[in-house]
Amino acid sequence: MAIKDFFSFGKKQASATVLPVLPEEIYQTGVLDLQDVIAPHALKINSRELDLGEKIARTFFVISYPRFLTTGWFAPIINMDKVIDISIFVHPMDTNEMLRKFQKKVAEVQSQISTRESKGMVRDPMLDTAYQDLEKLRDSLQQAQERIFEVGLYMTIYGTTREEIDKTESEVRSILESRLVYIRPALFQQEQGFRSVLPLGTDELDVHTKLNSAPLSSIFPFISFDLTSDRGILYGINRHNSSLILFDRFSLENYNSVTFAKSGAGKSYTTKLEILRSLMFDTEVIVIDPEREYEYLAETVGGRYFNISLSSEHHINPFDLAIPREDENPSDVLRNNIITLVGLFRIMLGGLTPEEDAVIDKAITETYALKDITADANFAQVEPPLLSDFELVLSGMEGSESLVSRLSKYTKGTWSGFMNRPTNVDMNKKLVVFSVRDMEDDLKPVAMYIITHHIWNTVRKELRKRLLVIDEAWWMMRSEDTASFLFGIAKRGRKYYLGISTITQDVSDFLNSPYGIPMITNSSIQLLLRQSPTSVDLVQSTFKLSDEEKYLLLESDVGEGIFFAGLKHVAIKVIASYTEDQIITSDPSQILAIKKAKQDLANSSQLPGDTPAGIPRPATPGTREATAIANASHAPGSDTAPSGASSLNSSALPSV
Repeated sequence: MAIKDFFSFGKKQASATVLPVLPEEIYQTGVLDLQDVIAPHALKINSRELDLGEKIARTFFVISYPRFLTTGWFAPIINMDKVIDISIFVHPMDTNEMLRKFQKKVAEVQSQISTRESKGMVRDPMLDTAYQDLEKLRDSLQQAQERIFEVGLYMTIYGTTREEIDKTESEVRSILESRLVYIRPALFQQEQGFRSVLPLGTDELDVHTKLNSAPLSSIFPFISFDLTSDRGILYGINRHNSSLILFDRFSLENYNSVTFAKSGAGKSYTTKLEILRSLMFDTEVIVIDPEREYEYLAETVGGRYFNISLSSEHHINPFDLAIPREDENPSDVLRNNIITLVGLFRIMLGGLTPEEDAVIDKAITETYALKDITADANFAQVEPPLLSDFELVLSGMEGSESLVSRLSKYTKGTWSGFMNRPTNVDMNKKLVVFSVRDMEDDLKPVAMYIITHHIWNTVRKELRKRLLVIDEAWWMMRSEDTASFLFGIAKRGRKYYLGISTITQDVSDFLNSPYGIPMITNSSIQLLLRQSPTSVDLVQSTFKLSDEEKYLLLESDVGEGIFFAGLKHVAIKVIASYTEDQIITSDPSQILAIKKAKQDLANSSQLPGDTPAGIPRPATPGTREATAIANASHAPGSDTAPSGASSLNSSALPSV
């Protein structure tokens, strides 16, 4: 029973026999149908637009096309960062009927040309062009190479205010008119136009233009950006068109990247996959690992792994000096190192007053002078001072009692031994990993600052293609000094052929830092994987994402997201081969299975050639990692995906 029938039924009861109303009929009367659910709460039809509740909709139709339409001319409209509904109605026409009409039209044009010639008039290029086009089209129709269609192209734009919708209309008009395509609003037909763009398949506007097959194909709407180049590494699969995303970060204006994802979205997995493939192209990779996730990768490719903690045997002296290059002044190197050390002590001592800052600066200079290190010294032949030397100099200065008291825990207290010893870290491998997992949380920013400073000194020694990966970079963004130092490296890294890859799951801490947005703008590559509902709005406003892209990040599976490279961005799915997955996996169940298989192998009497299928054999020192991985990836059975991995046959992907 309809609602109106229900109310009219109640009115009849006063004058007629009262009929019983069954409970089922009352229930069915109150049930909403689909139209009630999706309909706006109010609708107002105007001559130029529709008011749909809080939104305004305006519909247009195309009235004119140029003589030639190039492929992809409609792409700028489809890729606009606006909400636009587009309907394309294609009505095929009978070829025989069109041939008869064209024959009549050709006769008319030919008659006009002959009349002008008989009167001695100058040739009309427009008539000649029309005659040639008609004859060419008649030949194509007769040979079944082309067909004629009546095409209706309608667009509906949306906005919250008339100023917003007028601005969108102006953008759409300028894009189309630059290609000699002209549109008109559906005056006094907005209701019919709106229904024509709804997914109902009804063409109520009935405004058509005759097009043949070739120009009609140029309107094909399923287009997307392509990020396939002739060099670089495979980042993943383009989810729009299933093409490969092949890219070389060292071909962009800078080599930096940022990766944002929630915990468990696959950010470390994706980064390790990029590292593994970058090693094949002679790229040196340095990793700051806060959770000891890169240890097995370093072991497999024959890299170096350093565990930095209070009880570790690996030490880094923050007073080390970089050896100046030929184009560098030693005095500038020394001055920059002093400034960096002042920032380090500001973090270690919980902030400095202006007076304490001046005392620290003077004490550092005198500490270097104690070891005969001046701007004229040869940094390669001097022994840098230690933290205890700095404490000795500082204790003899006026007004330094509080500083010495706070510094003592790093030299004599519970935190001593971490940085008060000479550097014994040798970074002479293609992959070097610094782990700070076992470092106390209060000391992690200090440790990451010192490690990054040591890496920066090493990078400046010799020009090589390098990639620095900083996982959980929000640790460094929490302090202004560490964030400033990281941002300085990101800006200057290009001069030393260095790319910075920052990865974080705490988006708010990263972006709320004054250096968060500058880090993003100085990164040519951005990768957004699955986001949490609490941070997705911040990510959307930062990266200017549409609502559809926002929901894509909320609903993405592990290893899926949006990949930005320069001005282009596409939806990405990260794919690894079976061998790669075994090397880089962070899944605890897979890690335990691999460890158990390795233990069983060690306890058995199998020869090295009898390694069980599917378990990668760790590379021995000196083995070419690229050769080992490439050979493993082409091994029989390597295209069989494990549980939790993709079933796509990608066994040849590491050799891209």
